Amino acid sequence: MNPLQKIRLVALDSDGVLLNDTYSPVIERFVTRHGGEYTAAVERGVWGSPQLAAGQNMALACKLPWSAKETIGAFFKEREEYLKENPVELIPGAEELLVILREAGVRVVCYGGRNREYTFDTHLGHLAEYFDSEIPYVDVNDFRPGTKEIVRDIFGYEFDEVVFVDDINRVAEVTKSLGAGFIGVPASLPHNFQRAEMEATGVRYMVDDIRKIDAGLLRKVDEELAAGTLWAEPGSHRAADGAGRVAG
Repeated sequence: MNPLQKIRLVALDSDGVLLNDTYSPVIERFVTRHGGEYTAAVERGVWGSPQLAAGQNMALACKLPWSAKETIGAFFKEREEYLKENPVELIPGAEELLVILREAGVRVVCYGGRNREYTFDTHLGHLAEYFDSEIPYVDVNDFRPGTKEIVRDIFGYEFDEVVFVDDINRVAEVTKSLGAGFIGVPASLPHNFQRAEMEATGVRYMVDDIRKIDAGLLRKVDEELAAGTLWAEPGSHRAADGAGRVAG
């Protein structure tokens, strides 16, 4: 039985939430190595975009004489080199978070921009028991960011019945406009701009470690979704501490 009032589904981003971020470091390196300047606008235009759009935006940022397909192909080759020394790994606390979600009685789905075999089966398959048995993973590459599609088209819920956990502000912007729930785990490498952008969007709950997403925090998000008060005014935010309380 679901002890929460409103939340029926929690959607977890793969890379950057359950798995370490192995994309933005390569994006930054690719752009700067090819003569571009890595800015917030470049990050926004590349990270979280469909692959061909990301390739086109990197080509524009670097003034490359390549097609979108050629650019994204070169990017993935560079990422393969990066992975030799920086492999994809499960983020500490990932299984603990999945246990908390199971105990909360909600359905859980993972989503990302690569196919299920590449992302879910390879890196999260050993945790499959914690995810929805019918739809454990959604490849959103063709319809990023995928918020509306996951909620309405795939699961058939109302927006305020679903919480997204993501490291990219673009997802926060869309969940806010639709009235869905959101917990930010903003990408925080030195070159990232996501924390400041989430603050500007008005993300109410951000954590720097998924181990801070606990039952108490879920209840707070659930209560505010039920009351229609989850989204703060732009520029204000709250950071949850390890006990799920709100600080700051």
